[in-house]
Amino acid sequence: MSWTIEGMYYENCSCDAVCPCTWSNMARAATHDYCRVALLFEVDGGSVDGVDVRGTTCVVVMETPPQMLDGNFKAGLIVGDNASDEQAEALAGVFSGASGGPMAGLAPLIGEFLGVERLPVTVNHDGKSHHIVVGDAIDYQLAMETAEDGSPVQLTNIVVHPAGPTLDIGVANGAKNSMFGFDWSGDGLSGFANRFSWAA
Repeated sequence: MSWTIEGMYYENCSCDAVCPCTWSNMARAATHDYCRVALLFEVDGGSVDGVDVRGTTCVVVMETPPQMLDGNFKAGLIVGDNASDEQAEALAGVFSGASGGPMAGLAPLIGEFLGVERLPVTVNHDGKSHHIVVGDAIDYQLAMETAEDGSPVQLTNIVVHPAGPTLDIGVANGAKNSMFGFDWSGDGLSGFANRFSWAA
């Protein structure tokens, strides 16, 4: 199977901004006794083994131990309900890591895969803020941090993150998230966003 996929990426996790797991490339422990995270990918280009996947959305939801390199992650996948069954199957291969690519780098750390769910996904934009809603499971406002000249504040050299090596920093507020048995909520939580482009 060969594939290419690109689009926009948005993240919120249960750590205080900025997530220590991320800026340390997994060397530092999470804010709490876990890190619960939703990695949302809006796909605006690409195909997977001949299947056009433009216009689809996937969300990888995970719970990790505070020290991520300890592994034993729990993970589940949400595919936007506008995707066809054929698209959903192709996307599941990419975002589970089964089809190679950046997500395959996380696969050895995942101890339990909790399956695939289908939910409506919306991302609304207001200037430098994004409102992410995934069914009744995920809801948060992501405000991006910018310098005085309007350029994004970024983390660089983030080599363990599938959407790296550069991540635009944001702060998630009003988070109310509950999916696959993982719950987290609050203000001032860690978030990131940027374009991604993958191939395998």
